[in-house]
Amino acid sequence: MLSPEALKRIDRELTKYPADQKQSAVMAALAIAQGEHGHLTPEVMAFVAAYLGMPPIAVEEVASFYTMYDTQPVGRYKLCLCTNLPCALQGATAAAAHLQKRLGIGWNETTPDGRFTLKEGECFGACGDAPVMLVNNKRMASFMTPEAIDRFLAELPK
Repeated sequence: MLSPEALKRIDRELTKYPADQKQSAVMAALAIAQGEHGHLTPEVMAFVAAYLGMPPIAVEEVASFYTMYDTQPVGRYKLCLCTNLPCALQGATAAAAHLQKRLGIGWNETTPDGRFTLKEGECFGACGDAPVMLVNNKRMASFMTPEAIDRFLAELPK
């Protein structure tokens, strides 16, 4: 289900925890599995659960709680906009409306061409840069006004 390279990476994560606490590596293991498969299918989550000696439901609870994990396919660019109060007070509501109009999709939807998926996010810990958008769980974009969003989208490779 996962490549030998992915399993080696998970094994490396396991060394960070006591041997009887393998479940502590669940978040790292899910990120590695998602990186390899694009999203977390029930089969992939069951494999991770077995590998870590956890009940499958416990892994599914983690995967469904955090917005960084995708249990459905997502677009090439997953745009996760923080809408918590600090970002909302700095324009996240307008940014969200602009993104939805510009992309023609709502929250948790993907554009018909598969290029963008739009997600609503929780705090990313960068309130001073509000509103903040996390791209593909790796790149943080700050001060996302409608104008900044247009510039950002124009710079993304097709």
